Amino acid sequence: MSLDVAIAGAGIGGLTAALSLADAGFEVGVFESVPELRALGVGINLLPHAVRELDELGLRAPLEAAGVCCGELAYFTKRGERIWAEPRGLRAGYRWPQISIHRGTLQMQLLAAARARLGADRIQLGMTLDRFESLAGGGVRAHFAERARGAASHAVEARLLVAADGIHSTARRAFYPDEGPPCWNGAVMWRGTAEGAPFFDGQTMIMAGHERQKFVSYPITRAHDSRAQLNFVAELRFDATRLDEREDWSKPGRLEDFLPRFASWRFPWLDVPALIRAAGAVWVYPMIDRDPLPRWSFGPVTLLGDAAHPMYPIGSNGASQAILDARVLTGCLRHYRADPERALARYDEIRRAATSEIVHANRRQGPESVMQLVESRAPDGFAKIDDVIGEDELHSIAESYKRVAGFSVAELNARESLAAPTA
Repeated sequence: MSLDVAIAGAGIGGLTAALSLADAGFEVGVFESVPELRALGVGINLLPHAVRELDELGLRAPLEAAGVCCGELAYFTKRGERIWAEPRGLRAGYRWPQISIHRGTLQMQLLAAARARLGADRIQLGMTLDRFESLAGGGVRAHFAERARGAASHAVEARLLVAADGIHSTARRAFYPDEGPPCWNGAVMWRGTAEGAPFFDGQTMIMAGHERQKFVSYPITRAHDSRAQLNFVAELRFDATRLDEREDWSKPGRLEDFLPRFASWRFPWLDVPALIRAAGAVWVYPMIDRDPLPRWSFGPVTLLGDAAHPMYPIGSNGASQAILDARVLTGCLRHYRADPERALARYDEIRRAATSEIVHANRRQGPESVMQLVESRAPDGFAKIDDVIGEDELHSIAESYKRVAGFSVAELNARESLAAPTA
């Protein structure tokens, strides 16, 4: 198979790249390591700048139908005291919503669209990127190990290789063999979904606690008979920062390891321990990232998504930034169609700087830092939040993060598509 672009990885970033590049007229093939793609995972949030890009690919309507348009993000203390809330998505003045949705549902919608538009034969499963080399006359030859045939290798030649193969990327390891394991900040997350009564208006995302103990929840389906699927993350931070084993998104968690710490978190608007117990399963995962890289693109090969910039899941930015990567890559390739390696270099220049800022901002807790500020200033509670932190300071923290992450309202509503030809 000879392609314009070979993509390693059929996650959210890889599939968005495939759809965007195919829409721009490139011949694309996607190669995914797992033998079967299933709707796995828990909930995620797509920020308005990411929804805008998916809207341009014709996917907004099915995403809105499958998820919930988040209208508010509200912060609380560990006692359930309200710190503040900010409007989100359409309520905040964006032209696009913020969508809370099950990650597996999003991936399956992207996969269905990619199969329909590229052709089912252009998405090959059970193919793990093993190695690659640049070709003398330009382009790249990528070798994929075929799981179904043991050690058998399948070679693919393309003008470009986009490695969207996750935090343990083969391509990243080839370019940075001495990087070592991901960085862990000592926090562990227990994630799950459960049916429950939506809190507040059914479109609110809540965060409660502080940097040592936090609970996040939001609906990922619309309410039916006063019930909805609620996503949650229970997070505890420990003093250790060395991982004893490789992380795994599908590792089952044990309630006894974290539920006792949340036993008293019963608020008038949410019974946290009851929601946790209602989950059919819970998965445990350490909060990890990697240090920003000095370079992503090497000749005809580049990195995308978690392969390029894994970041702490703070500020709802992981999947959204992978989508933005895909669209900027498309814009650069449309402009430098005759010089694809120049396109990859330009994509590197644009996205690496932007995502590096977000990685560092997330390490500082991003917009969630307001909870720790209140905990530090008023650990025993407060009569009025204005006595602890002012509206101006809260607003400044939120707006600063939006600028860093690229979704300030005025900027997003005014700019052109990221997939437009980019010089």
